[in-house]
Amino acid sequence: MRYGPAVRRRKLGAELRRQRELTGMTSRQAADAVGWHQSKVSRIETGSSGAKPADVTRLLDAYRVSDPELRALLGALCGADSTGPGDGRSGSRRGWWYAYRDLLPSAYLDFISLESEASRSRTLETTVVPGLLQTPAYARAVTRAALGDPPERQVEELVRVRMARQSVLRRPRPLELCAILDEAVLRHEVGGPEVMAGQLGHLLDTGRLPHVRLHVLPFTRGNHIGITGPFVIFSFPRIADLDVVVLDHLTSSLYLERKEDLRAYGAAFTTLRAHALSHEESLEYIAEVAADRDRTR
Repeated sequence: MRYGPAVRRRKLGAELRRQRELTGMTSRQAADAVGWHQSKVSRIETGSSGAKPADVTRLLDAYRVSDPELRALLGALCGADSTGPGDGRSGSRRGWWYAYRDLLPSAYLDFISLESEASRSRTLETTVVPGLLQTPAYARAVTRAALGDPPERQVEELVRVRMARQSVLRRPRPLELCAILDEAVLRHEVGGPEVMAGQLGHLLDTGRLPHVRLHVLPFTRGNHIGITGPFVIFSFPRIADLDVVVLDHLTSSLYLERKEDLRAYGAAFTTLRAHALSHEESLEYIAEVAADRDRTR
C-alpha cells in the first residue's frame, strides 16, 4: 500500500536510507532490528511503497535518531501532518488538501504537500502571478482561462484550494518566499481593470511581509534564462537533499530531484535575481505600474 504523494515517498525513502547508512547498518540488519522482512525496508527506501508514521518512528528509533526537528520533518513527509490553514507543520492528522483528493490531480496534491512542508520557495513566473500571491478574484479569472468554461462550482472549489495554500505565509514559522516576476506578469490584463488593480495592490501588501521578497524583471533587461519557462524550487529545513524543482506544464507537473538539476536551477535563479530589480526597487516598480493603470482607467 502507498502512503503519501510520490515525491514525498521518494524524499522520505532517500533520507531514511541516508540515516541507515550513517549507522553502518545494512538493509537486512535494519529489517532485523525492527522485525520486518528486508524487502519492506528496500521498498520504503526506494519510495515504491511508502511508509506509515509508525514505520518511520520504528526505523528512526533503530537508527537512534533523536533530533526532534528531523523526526518531525520525516514524520510529516510520510503524511503524519496536521497542516490545516494557519497550523504548524507536524502532528497526526491528514493535510487539509486530503479533502480535495477527488477534485485535484495527483501532481497538484504532490505540489501542495511539498509546499506545506517546505521552509523556503524560490519561484520564477513569466505570465501570471504566483498562486501564493493571488487574490481570489485574480485566481478565479486565471482558473476560468486555464480550464475553458468549467462549472462555477469547480471554479470556486479550486479558488478555495488556492487561498488555503496561502496559509503557509501566515503560519507561526512562515514559508520564506522569493519570487521573480517577469514584467509581463504585471502587464497581462487578467480579469479586467478592477481585478488587476486589486491584484497589484495585494502584491504590494504581501511584498512588505518580512519573509516575502519580490524581484521584477523589466522588459528593458532584455533576454534572459527565464524565457525557458516558470519553475519553483522547494527547500526543506536542515536537509538540502530533500530539495526539489517543479516545472509546470499544461496537463501535468515535472519534478526534478537530481543534484545536477538542483544545481542548474539554483544557479539559474541566482542569475535571474541578479538581473532583476532589487526587492525595494521592485515594490516601487509595481506601484508605478499600478499608478499608470489607474491613470488610464
